[in-house]
Amino acid sequence: MLVFDPRDPSVLRELDDTISLLRRLTHDLELIRAQGYPDAWHLNEAPILNSWSPEIRPAVCLAGLSSGHPMLPGSARPIVTSEVWLIAPQEGWARTLSRFYRLGKPASGGPDQ
Repeated sequence: MLVFDPRDPSVLRELDDTISLLRRLTHDLELIRAQGYPDAWHLNEAPILNSWSPEIRPAVCLAGLSSGHPMLPGSARPIVTSEVWLIAPQEGWARTLSRFYRLGKPASGGPDQ
C-alpha cells in the first residue's frame, strides 16, 4: 500500500514504479491469455525456485461499514476490502485492487485519531 501525497516527489516515484510493475504484469497476463502459456524467452530468463510451496502473506486491506457498494448492497454493511494499493486519508479516498472508496470517519484508533 502506498500512502499518496501528490506534494511528495518520492511518493510520485514510487507510484511510477508501481504503475510500471502493473503494466508488465498486465502485458504478461495478456500474452499468456493469447498463447495459453508464457513464451520461451520469459521462461529462459526466469530464475529457478526449488523446494517451493504456496504460502499466504498478509496484505493491507480496509475494514469498515460500507454504503453504496455496487456488489454488497445495504447501508452501514460490514465489509473487508480487497488489497489496498493507494490511500490518501487526508484527501478522503482509497484505491483497492477492485475499486475506489471514499473514506468517511475512521474507526477510533485509526489514522487521524
